[in-house]
Amino acid sequence: MKNVDMAVEKNILTIRVDLAKEFGASKSGKSITIASTEGNVPVPGHEEIKIGLNIYRAK
Repeated sequence: MKNVDMAVEKNILTIRVDLAKEFGASKSGKSITIASTEGNVPVPGHEEIKIGLNIYRAK
């Protein structure tokens, strides 16, 4: 994962992303990646639940 922090407390999933970070152009080159799970990943403590997250801005 890039710039994604997940935590579960009492069945509430909290996702933290630093919006000031950037990881360069996306694969298509149309946007700038800010954060990504880089595919579907399990939610901490709930391996049967998956999340896929991409946060980006226009180039």
